[in-house]
Amino acid sequence: MKVGMLHSATMLPAFLLLFFMGTSIRLSETMSRDEKSKLRNQVLEMFDHAYQNYMDHAYPADELMPLTCRGRVRGLEPSRGDIDDALGKFSLTLIDTLDTLALLNKTVEFEAAVRRVVKDVRLDNDIVVSVFETNIRVLGGLLGGHSMAVMLKESGRMLWYQNELLHMAKDLGLRLLPAFNTSSGLPYPRVNLRYGVRGPETRTGTETDTCTACAGTIILEFAALSRFTGDPTFEAHARRALDFLWEKRQRNSNLVGTTINIHSGEWVRRDSGVGAGIDSYYEYLMKAYILLGDDQFLQRFNTHYASIMKYISQPPLLLDVHIHKPLLPARTWMDSLLAFFPGLQVLKGDIRPAIETHEMLYQVTKKHNFLPEAFTTDFRVHWAQHPLRPEFAESTYFLYKATRDPYYLEVGRTVLENLNRFARVPCGFAAMKDVRTGSHEDRMDSFFLAEMFKYLFLLFAEEEDLPFNVEDYIFTTEAHLLPLSLSTASNSQAPPVVNNMAGEELDDSNFEWTCPNTRLLFPDPAFPRNLREPIRSAVDKSCPRPTTHREPGMGRPPLRAQDFMANNPEHLELLRRMGVSLIHLKDGRVQLVQHATQAVSAVAAEDGMRFMQEMMELSSQQQKEQLPPRAVQIVSHPFFGRVVLTAGPAQFGLDLYKSSSGVRGFVTVAEPYNGCTELSNSEIVAGRIALLQRGQCMFAEKARHIQKAGAIGGIVIDDNEGSSSDTAPLFQMAGDGRNTDDVSLPLLFLFHKEGNILLEALKEYKEVEVLLSDKARDREAIFKGKALPGTLLDGSTDGAEEEDCSTEEKDHSSSTSSEPVDQSQVTTQEQTAEDAVVGQDSVQPVEGLGSYIPVDVGEEPAVDGDSGSQSMDSLMADWQEDLEAFKQMEKDEL
Repeated sequence: MKVGMLHSATMLPAFLLLFFMGTSIRLSETMSRDEKSKLRNQVLEMFDHAYQNYMDHAYPADELMPLTCRGRVRGLEPSRGDIDDALGKFSLTLIDTLDTLALLNKTVEFEAAVRRVVKDVRLDNDIVVSVFETNIRVLGGLLGGHSMAVMLKESGRMLWYQNELLHMAKDLGLRLLPAFNTSSGLPYPRVNLRYGVRGPETRTGTETDTCTACAGTIILEFAALSRFTGDPTFEAHARRALDFLWEKRQRNSNLVGTTINIHSGEWVRRDSGVGAGIDSYYEYLMKAYILLGDDQFLQRFNTHYASIMKYISQPPLLLDVHIHKPLLPARTWMDSLLAFFPGLQVLKGDIRPAIETHEMLYQVTKKHNFLPEAFTTDFRVHWAQHPLRPEFAESTYFLYKATRDPYYLEVGRTVLENLNRFARVPCGFAAMKDVRTGSHEDRMDSFFLAEMFKYLFLLFAEEEDLPFNVEDYIFTTEAHLLPLSLSTASNSQAPPVVNNMAGEELDDSNFEWTCPNTRLLFPDPAFPRNLREPIRSAVDKSCPRPTTHREPGMGRPPLRAQDFMANNPEHLELLRRMGVSLIHLKDGRVQLVQHATQAVSAVAAEDGMRFMQEMMELSSQQQKEQLPPRAVQIVSHPFFGRVVLTAGPAQFGLDLYKSSSGVRGFVTVAEPYNGCTELSNSEIVAGRIALLQRGQCMFAEKARHIQKAGAIGGIVIDDNEGSSSDTAPLFQMAGDGRNTDDVSLPLLFLFHKEGNILLEALKEYKEVEVLLSDKARDREAIFKGKALPGTLLDGSTDGAEEEDCSTEEKDHSSSTSSEPVDQSQVTTQEQTAEDAVVGQDSVQPVEGLGSYIPVDVGEEPAVDGDSGSQSMDSLMADWQEDLEAFKQMEKDEL
């Protein structure tokens, strides 16, 4: 969601001008120019750190791997599945960063980068790429770079430039066009850059489905390419795809689904929201109107927006619904990609809900340091990853642009501090693998340089800091800059405008926000603060569910599965209200069945779905005791706490979850490395953390040998080369069947990839100190108030930890008057989709740091016990929809 202030005389609409002229609201102390300048310079320093490390360690690879300080080349690194479809061996990060260099006044670096792209990048690669990602990142990057080069040439610089980037953009556009050769006009999701779409032999042409955003986020780049080159072909194809999506909307709700069949036009997934899978479709309808001046796009956007506000928006929440039954929620969690929506609402002029949703996102960010990939309606972590997404910074910038409220400058400061304190590593910035533990992923996506630093720089920059007037440009969904002058650019064969809304009555109320003025909207300067404070209290500290969405008469948090007692009449009544019935089976087990339509309200049905999921998890835990993941944080030079590795726990030894300070010490390799006999280097291991190789004996045996040698902890490293917590679920190390109470030190497990990072650090720096803990510690806490190495903002928040609301409560209370249900005697059963009020919810992905962590007994993964009852299998199968939603997010919305 990216548009600057619009004062271009070429623009038809006037409604976009007024809301940016709003009053300067002062709800907090005005930030001084010196302080803003300091933060702006901090943004520049952080950008230089990320960009230079990419150029030094990764270029010409597509991405930087910041933990291992090397480039990610597709085919040479373990596959990450569909995520790798963004990589095409075309120096993705450099192309995506071109116009960021220009905006940040790095003219010399920009010119050098353009020369590199023109000289080195080849697009004729036999490789299958995502049409969506290649369009917004590579085609958009080339067009944004071309726009900047033309601007600089007109000012007397880069006089050598002869539209080389534009020629490359057209070449790429022609390579993407075969994907649009479908009867519907919707593009195939993937295309081979060299061979196009020819069927299985080119690994393309066999797909039947695509996401709505994938097909609906083409028009800006393709129209700009047509306007720049005078070739109308590209714009015509993008318009055709948008027309088809509009025709296939659900006519009663005026909503679109998440996934559509590109041949038949049938909706494959009928859930509808503003996050992953749909987000930029709505964004591009609005921006297509701005760039092309076609009223049809505004009419469509306003029609969709009215439905969004009617069915999906429940301020401050944005909840998915079913397109055919829009009053029924489709899930009870939100994904991080919807963080762009407050910014789009600012562009629309609907500022009140923008403030409310943004504040909710800010409070979740403060609670977990970053927005988790998904979080529940009561603000707990649902999926814990955070790949350094820029959408929240984007909305922060646009709200500041609209209101001039210095509150949003402080929000931006928080974003900066968190990036520096938790994501910064010696070779760049690393994505967060788990916001709960602070562990990292060896990943720095190109959008981090393309978008994050643009919005943060614009947030803190004064007008004189900018090399050009950003109000003359529109920002694409990847924050690439396209000139608004394209609205009047020559296009001799412009496609005719077809009024697809003929015969349809437009509701005038759809347009009621199109001429806002913040002086009228906010006559009271305290108004935004009054909107924010209830949201802050709802998220802060205890993370309660928002009271505005509780069922009348309930008046308290919903019943949790761990507190449920089958002989408690009050609990049985609560189950009834949630549509859950309890059945005593002949074999003594208790079966729970939910008929969501029998719940007293949609909210109660949502609580019932959550209760069923929790009960399933507790029942599973009866078979397999689970422990949270642990963290190995490298605290010595030059890492200083910036690198955090995800570690698997052991079911024996010191429980780091109960240790407030963790165990800190220097690491050394045990001899023998497998740790299966008494150590020959005991004098070196004593007082240190021993590194051990997996294999040849039981984990507990290794622990006893290093403990006898005087070690204070141990780290077992997988001997299976290429294994990684990026692609495999973590597991717990079980004992050897004997009493392990004699083991008193902590033992953690690292997969080969993470362990190799530690071994390479030891090889290069000789003395490497680590902290073993339940989660990464704040660097200020690690260094106990001493000056921290590296670049940090002054005045960053202290290291005191907030109450952790990212996982279930640590202390589970129960009544003494009744016996709790034995979870092994509980089965859960879900009814058909016709009975469901809310969609399948809260099944954590098995990859990464999800809730389902396989137990490792000795050296082989444990086999589940007889927990696979038919009802459990049925429930797990039904709830795969949530997991598929997450996978779709990773596929299409990197």
